[in-house]
Amino acid sequence: MSSSLRLIPWLVAAACAASGAVHAQSSTNTQKQRDSFIPYTQQGYFGLSGGRSNYDLNAGPAGTGLGFDDSDSAWKLSTGGYFHPNAGVELSYLNAGKAHRLGGTTKAQGVNLSLIGRAPLNEQFDLFGKVGTTYGRTRTSGFSGLGVNTGKDSGFGLSYGLGARWNFNQQWAAVVEWERHKFHFADDNSGVKMTTLGVQYKY
Repeated sequence: MSSSLRLIPWLVAAACAASGAVHAQSSTNTQKQRDSFIPYTQQGYFGLSGGRSNYDLNAGPAGTGLGFDDSDSAWKLSTGGYFHPNAGVELSYLNAGKAHRLGGTTKAQGVNLSLIGRAPLNEQFDLFGKVGTTYGRTRTSGFSGLGVNTGKDSGFGLSYGLGARWNFNQQWAAVVEWERHKFHFADDNSGVKMTTLGVQYKY
């Protein structure tokens, strides 16, 4: 009996050590899950989306016989994180495809930085809105002298959007989103709308 009693302090010490190790591992895992590449944010994620774009552009003078198609495929790659349970930041690269006009094409791409606000509906679904700025680069080719300039341009413009997210497990989510970005084109400053469907990986 006395030898058994002498074992009790060792068993308690071993249990405490094991408990501490488990707690440290749990804390480490939690911290890993909450890290983000964007400074001062947590709950980081990567996203990849694809869909359609629509350009708000001047088609040129009527009756010229030049075709006009202001929509194309679009995609974006993004990363983000949250500094508050319902507010965060997202950085993304987007490519809005091209519009056919003036006998040529108009292309737009850019880098966007946005503030995001989200409103959880339940554990799996949430709605979100965003507002920010896009630094865009554009190129317009085609026939000049039709009252519309061609060439390259770049600059900052306002962006905003809204969307919905379905968190179908702890690490993956499906996202549908509509957004509008203001670009500087050679002939005007016009908006490009994007509607995309994609996935997010939460790390």
